[in-house]
Amino acid sequence: MERIHTTSRLHFQDFLHYPDIAVEAGTFAFVTGRSGAGKSTYLRLLNGSIPADPGCMFFRGLPLEEYQILPYRRQVLLVPQAVYLIQGTILDNFHFYYDARRQTRVEEERAAEFLRLCCLDFPVDTPCDTLSGGERQRVFLAIFLSLATDVVLLDEPTAALDEATARQVLDNIKEYCKQQELTALCVCHSPKLVELFADQVIVVGGEI
Repeated sequence: MERIHTTSRLHFQDFLHYPDIAVEAGTFAFVTGRSGAGKSTYLRLLNGSIPADPGCMFFRGLPLEEYQILPYRRQVLLVPQAVYLIQGTILDNFHFYYDARRQTRVEEERAAEFLRLCCLDFPVDTPCDTLSGGERQRVFLAIFLSLATDVVLLDEPTAALDEATARQVLDNIKEYCKQQELTALCVCHSPKLVELFADQVIVVGGEI
């Protein structure tokens, strides 16, 4: 079943355009292309963070404009490159994002499960200001994965990680998405990781 479809009419600000792209449900897809090709912009368009022209984007067979945008963004969840964590513990940050979405707070053990999924064996009461950049990125990723329900858009989720850790994190995420029947699109600059984990490779990078 097709989950996402964007047509060849999809473009952004008259300087980026995208090919006709279809992503099937349950696929672990990677978005690749040269620097500045519009990979991150494509994820933001898919998430509805920036507007697309009507009739260019479809989710579950329906045009994006037929969806209410906030519920849609919860279904098609974007994990951005920029990590934002509040001061406090790891669990405080889980609570912060759940509260922002008016969702019941996650239990401590459940939060710990998502930390382990992202290769973090830390207590949930660990202060975030003691974490390295790569550890903060994985806490941020763990929080968003715990919120994912249908499609998860991952913008360079392993950029701050060494190759071995990046490989293990992506391996865990792919297995989790398979178990939960999540569809994933991941921007990644590592050809090796793309080759290892991609069910589908989407290449972007045209100019109008």
